[in-house]
Amino acid sequence: QVQLVESGGGLVQAGGSLRLSCAASEGTFNTYTMGWFRQAPGKEREFVAALTWSVGSVTYSDSVKGRFTISRDNAKKTVYLQMNSLKPEDTAVYYCAAGPQSIAPMMSRGRYYNYWGQGTQVTVSS
Repeated sequence: QVQLVESGGGLVQAGGSLRLSCAASEGTFNTYTMGWFRQAPGKEREFVAALTWSVGSVTYSDSVKGRFTISRDNAKKTVYLQMNSLKPEDTAVYYCAAGPQSIAPMMSRGRYYNYWGQGTQVTVSS
């Protein structure tokens, strides 16, 4: 069983930056496909970004492309989401998720991930 713990959320003004972290408790982290998702109040969960274990494949949603960067440090069993040029519409609870290597072709689909963190709130004020 892998536990994922997100951190780094908070309140920031529009145009500002935040870096989210997601630490895995155990497991063969360096083999997992890792993703970030978010859910705003009253809305469905949506995909943000994901990358494969080898960082051979990285994908972003159109809404964050060019502003957000996902990365990972396998030695630290941590995945990051650097968020720049934040907008009020980025306000949401952000979740990290882990799945097996095999989900790489579907890594924008939350249903294929096995493990989820508890989420961290990001609020962007206008």
